[in-house]
Amino acid sequence: MENLIEDIGVLAGLEGEACETVKVSANQNTGKTRKLYIESYGCQMNFSDSEIVASILQKEGFDTTSNVDEADLVFLNTCSIREKAEQTVRNRLTQINGIKKKKPEMMVGVLGCMAERLKTKLLEEEKIVDLVAGPDAYRDLPKLIAQVDEGSKAVNTFLSREETYADVTPVRLNSNGVTAFISIMRGCDNMCSFCVVPFTRGRERSRDPQSIVAEAKDLFAKGYREVTLLGQNVDSYKWSEEENNKARLEKINQVEVVNFANLLERVALVHPDLRVRFSTSHPKDITDEVLYTMAKYENICKYIHLPVQSGNSRVLELMNRGYSREWYLQRVEKIREILGNECGISSDMIAGFCTETEEEHKETVSLMEAVQYDFSYMFFYSERPGTLAAKKFADDIPLDIKKKRLEEIIQKQSELSLKRNQLDVGKVHKVLIEGTSRRSDQQLQGRNSANKVVIFPKGNKTKGEYVNVLVESCTGATLMGRVV
Repeated sequence: MENLIEDIGVLAGLEGEACETVKVSANQNTGKTRKLYIESYGCQMNFSDSEIVASILQKEGFDTTSNVDEADLVFLNTCSIREKAEQTVRNRLTQINGIKKKKPEMMVGVLGCMAERLKTKLLEEEKIVDLVAGPDAYRDLPKLIAQVDEGSKAVNTFLSREETYADVTPVRLNSNGVTAFISIMRGCDNMCSFCVVPFTRGRERSRDPQSIVAEAKDLFAKGYREVTLLGQNVDSYKWSEEENNKARLEKINQVEVVNFANLLERVALVHPDLRVRFSTSHPKDITDEVLYTMAKYENICKYIHLPVQSGNSRVLELMNRGYSREWYLQRVEKIREILGNECGISSDMIAGFCTETEEEHKETVSLMEAVQYDFSYMFFYSERPGTLAAKKFADDIPLDIKKKRLEEIIQKQSELSLKRNQLDVGKVHKVLIEGTSRRSDQQLQGRNSANKVVIFPKGNKTKGEYVNVLVESCTGATLMGRVV
């Protein structure tokens, strides 16, 4: 199943992530006395958070390493979106504790959403970690590490209403030097019944636009050519001096409110050669203003991750998504009207949500056909403790039915991905080179505006350049061509 998903090309979004995805910290040797090893699980937000953690601890005498055996401090930055994700982390903790038996001074900590959800169990009952820190407690890590150094266990899972880490310059872990994430907001106010994020990441709060633009300018000056603006729901980004920073309010009668469309424009204006992407959009909140802003600037990528979760209105209501099937299709129609058919659209899909009938499942498949998604992230429903669905609904769809429905969704997406990619054959695409292809060191790879991977012969081109590529063939996951 996982291989099939990988073959058709899956986008890791923020609502329904590929939580088996793991990123390990890169080697950073600046002569510091201690080594930090971080494994990041799940969504792009977690990868971004790990860069914030590395930055905070760099000032406390830590370099990063990609070798867990040489680490003094091991962090797993975790995800709670699915049961399998948590089990993956538990299995990894068992392995790491095996290493710790040979190196008792090694400190082991859990960060992120799983830390928030299972703090007491991890520390006191199972005793498999020394330190637990939630997503809003990373500034407190130096103090927590000091507590462990003194022989105590340490925990901070306080959820903040203000923390955005706006003043922390991330250490770019595993960076290709071309693309980077910029976190623009934290938390989520949507209470989707299947989702644990509001309970593990807290309430929504937006970062000030000046710091976001400054980070984009700094990245461009350092050679980066693409940024992805991250948020659980970027369309609800909203910032004003009055609401977000009352202590510094100067123009009481002239309060400027910056919404996501405004922010998108500000980042696009940093430089025409800086590509801008964003994730994740919410179907109930994405506005025409955002779409027209995307159309206005060539360097804002024509790609939207728009998770639908289900194609049936009754199920969507049970999920507390805030929109119907009809509303969603109208939003897609507006995207096509303003941005054209070449705009990439991807989605998340949940098979076998509580009480879903076979006919309602078929509506999800028919909606996929109607939208013509370029990619999707697909999984069967996994009940998460503490969510509204766990409290209100029975998880009553048998596992074999869930798997069968998921297979049908994956098969449909496989067909659609190939069909959409075939439309690109014979066309020239502007591609930002991100590095060497995994297939051959004689080939380069990058992505076009619609977020599709394009592979082509290396020639004399290098990473970080823009090239025009004539697409000559494709698979369901990849476009292949040559520079023209």
